[in-house]
Amino acid sequence: MMDITPSAIAQVILMGREMGRAEAELRPFIDRLGEQEQAELAAVFWVGRGSFEPEDFDEAVETAKAEATIPTADYLFGSPHFSDHLEAGAEAMGIDILNDEGDLL
Repeated sequence: MMDITPSAIAQVILMGREMGRAEAELRPFIDRLGEQEQAELAAVFWVGRGSFEPEDFDEAVETAKAEATIPTADYLFGSPHFSDHLEAGAEAMGIDILNDEGDLL
């Protein structure tokens, strides 16, 4: 069971697609997530990027906690395709964000 909700992941994806106008809102949104949620967000990103397999999610979360040296938002924003990776990671892990994305539109 994950601490981060599918709707939080969907919100980061949607706002990330609109970085030009949404960064000012997205950064504090990510910063307000708890440490576990931020680590899980990074782990979903890594699964989507292919750095970890879905079955290695717990290891990815522990790695995210151990290697966190900069704020999670800064780390994610450093990847120009972080929204795509988050969406791919959620899909690979069977997290249904489509309904949540539609609710946020």
